[in-house]
Amino acid sequence: MEYTILILLLPLLTFVTLGLLDSKLKPCTSGLIGTISLSLVTILAYATAFQYFTTQRIDGVYQTVIPFKMLWVNMGAHLHIDLGILLDPISVMMLVVITTVSLMVHIYSLGYMKGERGFQRYYAFLSLFSFAMLGLVVATNIFQMYIFWELVGVSSFLLISFYYTKPSAVAAGKKAFIVTRFADLFFLIGILVLSYYTKTFDFNILTSGNVSVFGNALSTGFIGVSSLTWAMALIFIGGAGKSAMFPLHIWLPDAMEGPTPVSALIHAATMVVAGVYLVARLFPIYIDFTPEVLRGIAYVGAFTAMFSAIIAIVQTDIKRVLAFSTISQIGFMMVALGVSTGMQLTHEDHGGLGYMASMFHLFTHAMFKALLFLGAGSVIHAVHSNEMKDMGGLRKYMPITHITFLIACLAIAGIPPFSGFFSKDEILTATYHFGTGMGIWMTLTAGITAFYMFRLYYNIFWGKEQSHDAHAHGHHAPHESPKLMSVPLIILAAITVLVGIWSMFGSFGSFVTAAKTDYHIHLDWKIAGTSIAVALIAIVLATVLYKKPSETPAKMAQRMPGLYKAMFRRFYIDEVYLFITKKIIFNNVSRPIAWFDRHVVDGAMDGMAWITAWTSEKTKSFQSGEVQWYAYVFLLGTLLITVLAIAAP
Repeated sequence: MEYTILILLLPLLTFVTLGLLDSKLKPCTSGLIGTISLSLVTILAYATAFQYFTTQRIDGVYQTVIPFKMLWVNMGAHLHIDLGILLDPISVMMLVVITTVSLMVHIYSLGYMKGERGFQRYYAFLSLFSFAMLGLVVATNIFQMYIFWELVGVSSFLLISFYYTKPSAVAAGKKAFIVTRFADLFFLIGILVLSYYTKTFDFNILTSGNVSVFGNALSTGFIGVSSLTWAMALIFIGGAGKSAMFPLHIWLPDAMEGPTPVSALIHAATMVVAGVYLVARLFPIYIDFTPEVLRGIAYVGAFTAMFSAIIAIVQTDIKRVLAFSTISQIGFMMVALGVSTGMQLTHEDHGGLGYMASMFHLFTHAMFKALLFLGAGSVIHAVHSNEMKDMGGLRKYMPITHITFLIACLAIAGIPPFSGFFSKDEILTATYHFGTGMGIWMTLTAGITAFYMFRLYYNIFWGKEQSHDAHAHGHHAPHESPKLMSVPLIILAAITVLVGIWSMFGSFGSFVTAAKTDYHIHLDWKIAGTSIAVALIAIVLATVLYKKPSETPAKMAQRMPGLYKAMFRRFYIDEVYLFITKKIIFNNVSRPIAWFDRHVVDGAMDGMAWITAWTSEKTKSFQSGEVQWYAYVFLLGTLLITVLAIAAP
């Protein structure tokens, strides 16, 4: 499987080519080069998945394959940094997810971004991001992962702030970059603590379950907590920043300022699930040695899922509804990983249901959320607005977008037989195993998800029909998107349907589990029936309120103006951050430090410079260049030495 190195080299080469040639290439040529390159990468990824899942199984256990590995930095006898490719069930699955969604985005962008200034630059950045994300998931060690982790952050900044002439886009790019860099600092500290005690970065060693590897980290600690626990908690903070977990979620809604296809790529299937992938990659450490951190991850994920779902109920920008939906769904994935500690585990099943459910939902969510974002882009392309008030009745004008968007809404709402039902049901089952309270909490969150998604659906495609004429929209009356945009919608919708149908007969647990062995899924119809009932009630409620024009939602908002405003303003979390940074940190910390720097540090340096200049001014006459002066000083010095010698006893 040595050919897998091409999965990384092709997008890197494409980025370099498009970046260097840039405007020398026609926009269409740049788009075709990027799309053809990603098509080849996708074919290689699918070939890798087929070969791996059909040949790399011994005694029912999928093996870890490292087709490429090289020493990069030698840091001593025990510690070194390698660069390589690691193939196991979750990395192979992620190759399929990333390349599939990225290819759909590349094709879709040929139509959506047509005529945009910087088209060539856009495709170069897409290739860079794809390279970074692919490198992250196949990393053989945690430091290699961190390198690509930071490259993902840089490339996402470039894509989010693509419209650099818009101040809001520039601000959104900086916000995403700063918040995730802040979290990444903790990630780096966690890596350093972990490697200091274990003497390795290698995933195979770290996840082997060997207690001796963590002996020093478990026996030493700080304020009653082991060093390993601190390291794993710090590493999770890095993942929480990338995956927009509360309270580090604030960057994701603003990141919608980037092009809509970018949202489908970054905020559905790749960058935002990097934190989930990180926890899954280090899952053996979390569950065997730091289960208390894993429980904390479950609670953070559960709160984030509910918190974001509640905010999504009142948002009016369709992309921001999907942004908060993404945050909520990632919360589901984190919860699934975290609740594994509440089950009767042995090292052999190693997490069983929760781990498998999280990875299953990561896979299904990537497809239907990318479909939702691309569907939203199709709508925005038609009406030239992100606001629901400018939409309504679009099903008549955009039948393909309407049907595919509805399929995605049914999937995320958890309605059978669509893929989202099966993955979300397994998460709910795992939460009930963990505790009834957690199960009820997540079931209610799933119900809220169904409600706000169908509120979105009805406000776009039903509701009050707007004046869809050419004058109103400044360009033309709404119409279905071109084939370059509609074909990716159809493909993603087909995947969502087919994976759901396959799940009725097959099992995702036959491919991806914590123990790399089969985990057969059996629906718990008591839990599944409850979740379906809750979802249907939520959908019916959304239908009553939003399918036809109604004053009821506005009246409800007027009855609870404080709550409505707080939800719309995202519970003022952004304002809290601004208050802490500007009023407290900048005024009470940064300003005094700046004064000290200007007056004390700079003053000391300026004083030394002044003394040097003054001394030089007073002594420069000694270097006048006049021979007579030098002779006079020489004789005077000789006379002084002679007098001192005579006067000496």
